[in-house]
Formats: sequence, C-alpha cells, structure tokens
Amino acid sequence: MQRWIALFRGINVGGKNSLPMAKLKGYLESIQLANIKTYIQSGNVVFDSASKSAKSVHSAILSKIEEEHSFCPQLLLLKKDDLQMAIDRNPYPEAASEPQSLHFCFLEERPKQPNFKALDQARSPTERYELIDRVFYLHAPDGVGRSKLAAIVERHLAVMTTARNYRTVEKLLALSQD
Repeated sequence: MQRWIALFRGINVGGKNSLPMAKLKGYLESIQLANIKTYIQSGNVVFDSASKSAKSVHSAILSKIEEEHSFCPQLLLLKKDDLQMAIDRNPYPEAASEPQSLHFCFLEERPKQPNFKALDQARSPTERYELIDRVFYLHAPDGVGRSKLAAIVERHLAVMTTARNYRTVEKLLALSQD
C-alpha cells in the first residue's frame, strides 16, 4: 500500500464548494482507499491506496467528487517523503515558533519561468520567501491574510499552488506516520 497525502484546494472556503469531511471520507472509501484520516475542514486527507500511481489515484478521487457533488476541486497528491523533505528544507526554521506565519505553497510542478521581480515588488518589508523545488516558502509575520505577496504567488509562478501553514504540514506528516 502507498500512503498519500491529499491537499484539496478551494473546498469549504467562504461557503463555496461545500464538501463535509465525513462525506469526502465516504467517497474515498467507496473507491477503495483505506486508513483515511482527515484534518480540519479545508481539505487535508491522509490515506492508503493499492495504486502507486499518483495520476490514477488523482483521477479516481476527482471523478468521484464530481460525480457526487457536481464540482471538481483542485487536488495535489504528495507522499510522506515529500512532506518530510518540505519541512527539512524549510529555510526559516526560526519561524516555526509562530506556525501561522509560515506557509508552504505546494506546487503542481516546478515553475518554468517564475517572475521573481513581481514577487519582490509585492513583498512587504517584513516578508521573506524562497522557492525550493516544488515548494514556495512564505514567512509573513504580519499575517498571510494581509500579504499582497501571498495573493499573487500562483499568478507569478504560473503553476497551480495550494498553501498550508507550518502547523498543518506538521500535523499531516504526523498523521502520515501513524
């Protein structure tokens, strides 16, 4: 069995694309996924699959959700090693003491031509960022909700992203090790 971490984007946010975690868990069970654990309502799921193909698991999950809910969220699948590597490579380990200020933007693929000039122009004096492989690290000590940089990351990296704060990444890693 392969352990997967599913990061859904755009569900249960602002009253849109409502998908309760109990229903999501049921959908995943119906497509033969096992040991399903969810974390908070924003779409974080750890599960096991007999399939080692991210593409087939990804397709099965999204097809089931679309069949049952008439919308298709964005989804990024990671392995436990991907989360561990993201934590190990964190360029701002001192920011982990305030986990809500440190965000990991997981990328669907490596950006081909990131626009660092635009990112730098949007960055506030207190913010720091670094792109390492398929993770964009953002330390926003004044809050990610106020961050102009956080709002434009995806556009200027030109790849799908989904962000999680440090606490969530640590919790997902712990769930994936159970």
